[in-house]
Amino acid sequence: MSKQLTMLGIESSCDDTAAAIVRNDGTILSSVVVDQTTLHAAFGGVVPEIAARAHTEKMDVAVEAALDEAGMTLADIDAIAVTAGPGLIGGVLSGVMLAQGLAKGSGKPLIGVNHLAGHALTPRLTDKLEFPYLVLLVSGGHCQFLIAYSPNAFRRLGGTIDDAPGEAFDKTARLLGLPQPGGPSIENEAKSGDPERFEFPRPLLNRPGMDMSFSGLKTAVLRCRDDLVAAQGGLTVQDSADIAAGFQAAVTDVLLEKSRRALTEYMATSPSQPAMAVAGGVAANSMIRSGLETVCREMGVAFTAPPLRLCTDNAAMIAWAGIELVRIGDPGQQPLVARPRWPLDTTAPSLLGHGKKGAKA
Repeated sequence: MSKQLTMLGIESSCDDTAAAIVRNDGTILSSVVVDQTTLHAAFGGVVPEIAARAHTEKMDVAVEAALDEAGMTLADIDAIAVTAGPGLIGGVLSGVMLAQGLAKGSGKPLIGVNHLAGHALTPRLTDKLEFPYLVLLVSGGHCQFLIAYSPNAFRRLGGTIDDAPGEAFDKTARLLGLPQPGGPSIENEAKSGDPERFEFPRPLLNRPGMDMSFSGLKTAVLRCRDDLVAAQGGLTVQDSADIAAGFQAAVTDVLLEKSRRALTEYMATSPSQPAMAVAGGVAANSMIRSGLETVCREMGVAFTAPPLRLCTDNAAMIAWAGIELVRIGDPGQQPLVARPRWPLDTTAPSLLGHGKKGAKA
């Protein structure tokens, strides 16, 4: 694409209200994220109704801030890309309705983007990764291995059948009385812990394939905590650190072993420039990143991970996904509707499990 294209991206799938402006050369002109951490802190997790209300109140503010940061007006934008799913339906609907209003009022094209595609395509924004590449999408609500063939063609190799790692991190943090979000809290707590003190399970490692499970691991942490509390009347500072370290090590071991299997299957397709990327909020975990980098080096595959600010939910990835779709003449989801579930690989069977979020995409 030789013509310059400037895309406004809007993201509201969970608890981050985000807007960004990105050009088709990969320049991020602005990226605004309004998080809701303080709104949900007292509840130990994201409350969908509170999240949806906050998106409604802050979405136009975020868009205006993104335009101001880029020194632009809506007239300078060529198209609008918005997360149409998957996610908490109230939040997704808030973003879609605002985007529809902006598009209608300005006459700009509107592109419905899959939130997961935004994460999966981020390595092309940050590192110009060539198709096909393997991506481990690991976040609060999702965990799956995908081979990305194009902006709208993905093959799922495996995924979690219950809790996603981000969910498990959040739940474990709550069990230990640590603040949300759980990922950073557990990682920080684990720094002074002994990962070998407690023998936590590595679920599904004894089964072939790339599917994963983290619900049982979370339950093992609960039992460990309760046993300590019953035996000594509470948790010591070291107990908490050791549990956090053991939990983090178990999640990492599962992800690394499953990554080796996914890489083996990916390499069997003989990619011309083999590469693996990690994306999503849990990709910010330094232990997981380091482990994946080592696995890729051992297997002779290039490894890439987005900057930390682009790991968690943001609108720059949505704007970029919209640009990628425009490049190949794909109008995105049409007609544009908010969707709570929207798998990237529509040919793969649903990943059924017993996590609180139900069947996984």
